[in-house]
Amino acid sequence: MSHFSTLRTKITDAEILQASLRDLGIFVKTEADVRGYNGQRVRSDIVAVLDGEYDLGWSRNSDGSFDLIADLWGVAKKHNQTELINSINQKYAVNKTLAEVKQRNLGTANINLVLHS
Repeated sequence: MSHFSTLRTKITDAEILQASLRDLGIFVKTEADVRGYNGQRVRSDIVAVLDGEYDLGWSRNSDGSFDLIADLWGVAKKHNQTELINSINQKYAVNKTLAEVKQRNLGTANINLVLHS
């Protein structure tokens, strides 16, 4: 029986996801295995290699969005999984917004982003 959970996300941009993970100091692999309980592994498009024996992975769906795949129980042994996933989602949202602003040539001079934790 697999210990992996699959969670739907609103993440759609692989490059911004990878940059966001790196911004948070997380090592990123692509087309790699997500580590889970008792050596179980599942293939993902993007993998956040975490301290310990467990990782987070994202696999692209046919609609372009990504599912988060992880052994959440295992991740929680070393990490506050809610804080970790929230920080990744928050960093992704900021980076996605900044990329869209830049792409639309709106400039960033008059944009102030305030993050509340």
